[in-house]
Amino acid sequence: MAKAAKGATIARLQSAARLSRTMLASKLLQQGLYAGQDQIMLALNDDDGQTPGKLAAKLGVRPPTITKTINRLQAQGFLVRRASETDSRQAHIFLTESGRETIRSIEKSIRKTEKQAVKGLDKKEQKQLGKFLNRIESNLSNTDLEPDDSDYD
Repeated sequence: MAKAAKGATIARLQSAARLSRTMLASKLLQQGLYAGQDQIMLALNDDDGQTPGKLAAKLGVRPPTITKTINRLQAQGFLVRRASETDSRQAHIFLTESGRETIRSIEKSIRKTEKQAVKGLDKKEQKQLGKFLNRIESNLSNTDLEPDDSDYD
């Protein structure tokens, strides 16, 4: 059996991630949403009333990026910004009724994209894939980002 080229697994993971995000972005665009907006709305659906800073930390993006995206979503009528009752300098972000209705469409788009991604895999293979991806995520999130000696073989 031929040995896989170094980095082939990462390249394939990146390709699969890029393809799935492109397909999802296309479906979301039909609803008037752009890349990243869905993640903010889903985060608020899980925990409405978060601050922009908390959203930025949760989603792993910079605060200016969150602010810009929140402003767009607010202009589209999906979100509303309210001053904190305890600290007037702080704002909290909430889904509007239109935003809540759009959540259902976002979730449907995600389900369709996932269904396409695992097409041809039986339930057992899908479960295995989930376990493998969990392990990969765990491995990558628990690193100290220092190269180990095997990186130079």
